[in-house]
Amino acid sequence: MTNKGKSLLFLPFCFAFVVHLTDGDLSYAIPEEMKRGSIIGNAAKDLGLEVGRLSARKARIDSEENHQRYCEIDLKTGNVLVGGRIDREELCTEKASCVLKLELVLESPLELHRVSLLINDINDNSPAFPKDRMELEISELADKGARYRVNEAHDVDSGQNGVQQYILEKNDHFILSVRADSDGLKNVELVLDKELDREEKWDLSLVLVAVDGGSPQRSGTAIIHVIILDANDNAPVFTEVAYEASLPENSPLGTVVVKVSAADADEGVNGEVSYDFSRISERGKRAFSLDSKTGEIKVAGPVDFEQDSKYEMRISAKDGYGLSSDSKVVIHVTDVNDNPPLIFLKSRHNPIPENLPIGTEVGIINVQDRDSENNRQVRCSIQQNVPFKLVPSIKNYYSLVTTSPLDRELVSDYNITITATDEGSPPLSSSKSVQLSVADVNDNPPVFEEQSYNAYVTENNKPGSTLCSVSALDPDWRQNGTVIYSLLPGEVNGAPVSSYLSVNGDTGLIHAVRSLDYEQFRSFKVHVMARDNGSPPLSSNVTVSVFITDVNDNSPQILYPAPEGHSFMTELVPKAAHGGSLVSKVIAVDADSGQNAWLSYHIVKSTDPGLFTIDLHSGEIRTQRDISESDNMKQNLIVAVKDNGQPSLSATCSMYLLISDNLAEVPELKDMSYDDTNSKLTSYLIIALVSVSTFFLTFIIVILGVRFCHRRKPRLLFDGAVAIPSAYLPPNYAEVDGTGTLRSTYNYDAYLTTGSRTSDFKFVRSYNDNTLPADQTLKKSPTDFTEVFGNFVESPEGYLSE
Repeated sequence: MTNKGKSLLFLPFCFAFVVHLTDGDLSYAIPEEMKRGSIIGNAAKDLGLEVGRLSARKARIDSEENHQRYCEIDLKTGNVLVGGRIDREELCTEKASCVLKLELVLESPLELHRVSLLINDINDNSPAFPKDRMELEISELADKGARYRVNEAHDVDSGQNGVQQYILEKNDHFILSVRADSDGLKNVELVLDKELDREEKWDLSLVLVAVDGGSPQRSGTAIIHVIILDANDNAPVFTEVAYEASLPENSPLGTVVVKVSAADADEGVNGEVSYDFSRISERGKRAFSLDSKTGEIKVAGPVDFEQDSKYEMRISAKDGYGLSSDSKVVIHVTDVNDNPPLIFLKSRHNPIPENLPIGTEVGIINVQDRDSENNRQVRCSIQQNVPFKLVPSIKNYYSLVTTSPLDRELVSDYNITITATDEGSPPLSSSKSVQLSVADVNDNPPVFEEQSYNAYVTENNKPGSTLCSVSALDPDWRQNGTVIYSLLPGEVNGAPVSSYLSVNGDTGLIHAVRSLDYEQFRSFKVHVMARDNGSPPLSSNVTVSVFITDVNDNSPQILYPAPEGHSFMTELVPKAAHGGSLVSKVIAVDADSGQNAWLSYHIVKSTDPGLFTIDLHSGEIRTQRDISESDNMKQNLIVAVKDNGQPSLSATCSMYLLISDNLAEVPELKDMSYDDTNSKLTSYLIIALVSVSTFFLTFIIVILGVRFCHRRKPRLLFDGAVAIPSAYLPPNYAEVDGTGTLRSTYNYDAYLTTGSRTSDFKFVRSYNDNTLPADQTLKKSPTDFTEVFGNFVESPEGYLSE
């Protein structure tokens, strides 16, 4: 087993200890080569942190100088553990003190604690001579006490673990002398203790052992081959005691760094000087080469300031017969801005809600540059067209915060480019893209495509028919943008709106629940609500106006004369009536509207077809010619009233006219008998007849006056009058504009006698100059006039069916 292997047996017994703890920084000292997972210390306890919060705060340990994970933190216990191999010689080479600088980073809020890890050396390396075999040529004339320098051993361990002593194997001619120089280095010299005799022995082999001070000790051995020569009494002398040079890093191979020179006063072979490295580190061997004849030190490999900023070495100058001297060479490596800044995304919140307050931290950026001084100074910037900015935090950390409100409906994803530029000459920069997604928040209510909607439906529609469709858009995402439609509570004509309409919650289609009637109501309004499925839900309303269009589904209703079976009306037409005189009027209405309520009047059957005519639009019945003595006293007209709908609907009525100047002239009326049920009516009728007789005398006088004036005003004789019982008007009747069913030219007044509930006379006056000022209307039951009109009393329906 080697000495190195023996020393490693003691590693498990090494332990770390806290050196000091001040101002929130930690310092630990540990031996190198500790096993992975070994406990260095408890950072949570030393810093007073809550162990349970370490995971939530994303605690981690980062390295300042390089990116190897030498240490890590146990989030459950707060212990700082060894995360990788820690080799002091690899990290610090020949530095007396080896300190590894780390950072303990915690987030929410951001905290940064410096951790200094002092790496203590262990004796894991043995001393080693530059060459396992050294040759030394000594003249046989050398005096006792002459000194001959040999290459010293080098141990990469430090302090007590470095080379502590040299042991020369016992021999007859030389003893060993070890002296320390002013810079702390040891000069190892062989001192001639007994003169040499080349003739006795021309060479010697000496064993030199270098021993370190570690526990257990390690040693290295070299063989010194001494060749005995003739006298060479001058050793080479360097021109400088020490050489110093500066070299920019990344210098090309073959670049001459420095040239050493030594002179030898001897001549010939004794004066020929050659150069060699007497002491140099392994990295120095890879970086530089020495020309043994010229003494030029050249660049032989990569030179990196960030790895080694200074190289120290010793150069030996030897003459032809082995006399030598050495000099120190120090090479300083100067920094060149050859490392661009490195950007590390340490933390990121993704996705981020769109309702984040301005100034909210959404990520943490760390920027590092391995160069030094100005080359290490870094400026960070961010593109201008994003609502984010970088805020310097602690040391080389930046917080990415929002600068304006976010709106996912406008921009749902951001590709943020962060640029870091150092202050070197020329400056170097690097960029990193950070992807951030914006999460949806229910911040937009549904918006209807129109401010209001109109729906037109024909009356008598089928239940379930579609009236119209409403549509609302919500720019939110998923359930926040899912729109559900519903009817707001309300009443239509005293009934719930839901009994008339329904809306499809998914599509917005509005359906009729039942058949609608134009005559019941012509329009109504409902309110539809569009609600999203967010939490909390947002909604908006819109008004839907439903207009019902008319269908010709109502036949004309005749108000005068009364329909058959209700009363029997007759009109008295004076015998002196001339052509064009108004004798009566048929009055009808239609519950429909528009052209469906435009009525026309037609005489479909009459006793004397040429005697009477009816106005097509007003329903006024006039004489076509003067009444003659030969005309039948009993006239029966059957009138049809038609609307203008498609198809047209109609109704008929009978109009009974008596051509007479006096009811007494009608013998059939004198002998009318009534049954017991009409006795009361008869009594009232007799009283009415007596009253009429009185007025009849006045009427005769007026007739005579009218006849006298007939030659001047032939059309002033008689225009007729119409008596309309108020009971014939339908209770819900409303005049339709533009139908023309009632003419405003005539004014009708009703005069009721005592007991008019059972029978009445109507005396009508007209304010028209062409109308006869007096008339009598007799209201009787149809059976009372059966004998008077005979076969002329027929139902309108029977006529139309012929």
